[in-house]
Amino acid sequence: MKKVLQRTVQVVFLALFVFLLIQGKVQVWMAIFVGSTILALLFSRFYCGWICPINTILRPMAYLKKKLKIKSLKTPAFFKNGVFRILMLLGFLAVMVVVFRTGKKLPVLPSLVVAAVFLSLFFEEELWHHWLCPYGTILSLPARGAKKSMVIDPSLCTNCNRCAKACPSGAIVKEEKHRIVKSECLVCHECERVCPKGAISYK
Repeated sequence: MKKVLQRTVQVVFLALFVFLLIQGKVQVWMAIFVGSTILALLFSRFYCGWICPINTILRPMAYLKKKLKIKSLKTPAFFKNGVFRILMLLGFLAVMVVVFRTGKKLPVLPSLVVAAVFLSLFFEEELWHHWLCPYGTILSLPARGAKKSMVIDPSLCTNCNRCAKACPSGAIVKEEKHRIVKSECLVCHECERVCPKGAISYK
């Protein structure tokens, strides 16, 4: 039931995103994002898992790649030092400042969608979600102190590693038991769905 609700919400927001792009009212979508960023203080990065049009598009892509047994390339090590993440964010913010100050309608959002889809055709999703997406980087800041997030009950976790393999953002790390880094978690519930022990929940 939760999955059906989530997919319905994703499709509705994807349709809204496309509609707003066609109507030239991208500022409305930015208002939705700003609101989601504020709410991330309470609910973590729910925007990523439930609203983001990029993630909605990547979900069926990931499903098809899995069914067709198409292996994704691992995220190159040089992306993981955080420099590219900062550069992407600064570049995104610089372009948005230009857009708001000059009134020029640059295809910022469509370009990000195309970039994410193109990269995810060849690389694992973690490259985009964790290291390159400027929206994700912004949301990761308030999500650090979020009141609600995906958590793993260590008393139920058997370290089977299924959750880590299912996580599209590489947000699950293994210590003594597996743990979810909430600032990087998309709240997509993929880990919860594959856990055989019911050890993962949103609370």
